[in-house]
Amino acid sequence: MTTIDQRNTVHAFRDDALGELDAVGLAAAIRRGEVGADEAARAAAERVREVEGRLHAVRVHVDTPRPATGGPGLLTGVPVFVKDNSDHRGLPTGHGSAAFTPRAATQHAPFVRQFLSSGVTVLGKTRLPEFGFSPSTEYEGDAEPVRNPWHTGHSAGGSSGGSAALVASGAVPIAHANDGGGSIRIPAAACGLVGLKPTRGRVVANAQSRRLPLDLVNDGILSRSVRDTATFLAAAERYWRNPDLPRLGLVEGPSGRRLRIGLLLDSPAGAHTDEATRAAVTETATALERLGHTVEPVEPALDPRFADDFLTYWGLLAFLIGATGRSFGPDFDHRRMDGLSRGLRAAYLADWRRTPGVLRRLGRTKEAYAAAFRGHDLLLSPVLAHTTPAIGHLSPSLPYAELIERILAYVAFTPIDNVVGTPSLSLPAARATDGGLPIGVMFSGRPGAERTLLEIAFQLEAERPFRRIQDR
Repeated sequence: MTTIDQRNTVHAFRDDALGELDAVGLAAAIRRGEVGADEAARAAAERVREVEGRLHAVRVHVDTPRPATGGPGLLTGVPVFVKDNSDHRGLPTGHGSAAFTPRAATQHAPFVRQFLSSGVTVLGKTRLPEFGFSPSTEYEGDAEPVRNPWHTGHSAGGSSGGSAALVASGAVPIAHANDGGGSIRIPAAACGLVGLKPTRGRVVANAQSRRLPLDLVNDGILSRSVRDTATFLAAAERYWRNPDLPRLGLVEGPSGRRLRIGLLLDSPAGAHTDEATRAAVTETATALERLGHTVEPVEPALDPRFADDFLTYWGLLAFLIGATGRSFGPDFDHRRMDGLSRGLRAAYLADWRRTPGVLRRLGRTKEAYAAAFRGHDLLLSPVLAHTTPAIGHLSPSLPYAELIERILAYVAFTPIDNVVGTPSLSLPAARATDGGLPIGVMFSGRPGAERTLLEIAFQLEAERPFRRIQDR
């Protein structure tokens, strides 16, 4: 049995208004009048103050949190945080960058309006690595990294690392996250959470993504229970539903359907999976077979240039940010971007002529990926190629060539679903023998397959309950 050094573990669970409730449980208690929304907000704010000195997850606090106005929602009164790359009216949006001085937003971003429609109470904004490029929420200079509540010497993942740290530590039940290459699923895997990247178009898109040649980013949440994620998606659909996708509704448990699931252990992009992660995926496959599902190996035939092409597109995004930085603030200076952003930008400028071919090949990824689903309902794979690294392993202060090599050896599975636009879900599956850190497994489905993903997640959660940080 894996053990955790309690001196390096941080959590805020206690006997207060939040107790050990998830978001659904807390919203129900508020509806019944057992807990007041203001009381829940105060308890969460106190929990955040307790853990923040060690986790460094918060970018800005709301002075006086107030429950969202309007009619009752599925999550009314649940205290949450918004990730600091999305505008919340009255709060500055910093994008994790030191390249400009953030200004207070004059209106909510479209997705933030959708999130608020569920009735949540926003307590503030969470930290992310600069412009969400890194899979670890770390910074250059003296700025503290966001630390993993399970072991503060390790990364909380990225780019939604601040949100993951707060949810995993019990400071809030759920928090906003978004995912352009794994940024929901990576911190979910690192911090033992449920993280679902929806189908492209399942929730309201942000304005910036719609202007890009390939929209990679989807918004969602990080949670500690499958039902919280399912309820968030149901609440989001009540606000707006994409008529091009199947109606989702509220998924409340597993189905009786037996699925054919493709098993992928090594990345089609070329990275090798470490033993602990491979064991977690294999054990999950065995559990699925015990539950009556069929699991069989599958090998998506991706273009061997996929990883390089994705990296080039990543560089294009860094270049565009540097070229249009005044939209973030009048004092924007691309020379103050961190080492990863500067390196991505420089690498793109040195090889920009590849762009048309890169975009064509990335666009064709959908065909190759769809072939892997022929005869299969879902794909099962690792989230990441190896276990959660220590702070510093992915620091933007590292030489760019070394940092990129480490990132590509780590983030080897998640970007495919961003390029194709398919839904993908990270679930806590196991604990590493070194320090007891969580290991996630990933399920991916066809476009619009969130119901199938949630149903299998409910079944696994019941069969193998997720280990809780407070029970370490």
